Amino acid sequence: MREIVFDTETTGLSFVGGDRLVEIGCVELVNRVETGRTFHRYVNPERDMPEEAERVHGLSARFLSDKPLFGHVVEELIEFLGEAPLVAHNAGFDFSFLNGELARAGRVDICRSRMVDTLMLARTRHPGAKHTLDALCVRYGIDRSHRIVHGALLDAQLLAQVYVELTGGRQIGLGLAVETVAETHVAVTTVRGEIRPARAHAASSDELAAHAEFLRTVKEPLWGATAFG
Repeated sequence: MREIVFDTETTGLSFVGGDRLVEIGCVELVNRVETGRTFHRYVNPERDMPEEAERVHGLSARFLSDKPLFGHVVEELIEFLGEAPLVAHNAGFDFSFLNGELARAGRVDICRSRMVDTLMLARTRHPGAKHTLDALCVRYGIDRSHRIVHGALLDAQLLAQVYVELTGGRQIGLGLAVETVAETHVAVTTVRGEIRPARAHAASSDELAAHAEFLRTVKEPLWGATAFG
């Protein structure tokens, strides 16, 4: 299955309030494995950059002034996204900016049924814990040492690794399942679809006799006098 993990950087918290998208980064997964295909663009927001936003992602109005407008990259973006589910952390925020920019460019919104929110997944799987991207990277042992400031592509790459862990790791579908066969009431193990009856684990009479004979040869055993002495 193809999925796209993405992240955005913006001038602020509200598209409706006049904030704009300034960076988008996307990572392609197929069957929970990164393919190496990415999409990354900086976008000219056609407005100033508030200081608090610049402190978060390090993108200044001057840096963005010669970058393309969203409308100039929208076709490439739509083609890359395709019809895949879209994974983001606190996805409602990213979707609000993505769909806001799409509408502004005269394109159709992306249906929120395609939205996968890793923040909600993390809250369900780890209730009471911290659920920031940094905290989840620490929990899953994901190296984030190169993350000095927020960056859309870097954060999407880190989130892709977190998402794989949140959804069962890279061994999805390869685990062992133990079932009970009603007809025989015998526990069986299913390995890649093959049902194998459980083997006996009790020692045989010959094995018990051999063990008793061995114990008779032990001098001054730690367990003291026994019936074999």
